[in-house]
Amino acid sequence: MIPLICLTIVVFLFINGAMNKKQANNQLSSTKVDSAVLSKHVLFYQKLNEAQKKQFETEVAEFLNDVKITAVNTNITELHNYLIASSAVIPVFAFPEWKYGRLLNEVLVYDDTFSKDFKTEAVNRNVLGMVGTGYLDGKMLLSKHALELGFNNQSDKNNTAIHEFVHLIDKADGDIDGVPKLLLDKQYVIPWIDMVYEEMEASKIKNSDINAYGYTNKTEFFAVIAEYFFERPDLFSKKHPKLFEMMSKVFKQK
Repeated sequence: MIPLICLTIVVFLFINGAMNKKQANNQLSSTKVDSAVLSKHVLFYQKLNEAQKKQFETEVAEFLNDVKITAVNTNITELHNYLIASSAVIPVFAFPEWKYGRLLNEVLVYDDTFSKDFKTEAVNRNVLGMVGTGYLDGKMLLSKHALELGFNNQSDKNNTAIHEFVHLIDKADGDIDGVPKLLLDKQYVIPWIDMVYEEMEASKIKNSDINAYGYTNKTEFFAVIAEYFFERPDLFSKKHPKLFEMMSKVFKQK
């Protein structure tokens, strides 16, 4: 067991070293959000009516005023801030009272993939996003390239930033377990669990268009199909009507 004082020093040196590598973050310069940027880059926003767009803009501004966004050995622009904030707002848009609060105080943006120990030059750097735990609790790590791709490619079913925010929402009830109890009405918890197990078992005997990573476990399954649900709702409803109906109840989407 590492003595507490040594562990404290190691953690301090790691965080201090990382802070020295960070470039100044680009926070929102005012409380007004540029709707033209959202209209151009965020498909979810494009489909909202005028009142809903105002709500979305307000929630984006609140997120950016509450959560620090920091670039790590890369450059980020206001657009990246908007994309991160949009990724946070989209899954909880039907829950205007929702606040990330203590769940998140900073998003660290890396240029591209990184390793599980946050190295950007490691051979096995294949991580696109991560919800921090331990001494990184309250932080999220994202690949800038994956963030951009999630919004630039509107024909796929993937959005790394939304995936990670869904994990964070899942974590709000105390466990990242694929069962978002704070969003699910009580009568839907058991049916949701049953449906997840049913779908994961069915995947063993059929080819599914759901990203194979989602079948790793029920935690990843929830995050992966949430990406699909928000990225390609029409296709998702056609291919997976039962899952689509349940996800609509989870996120209160009509």
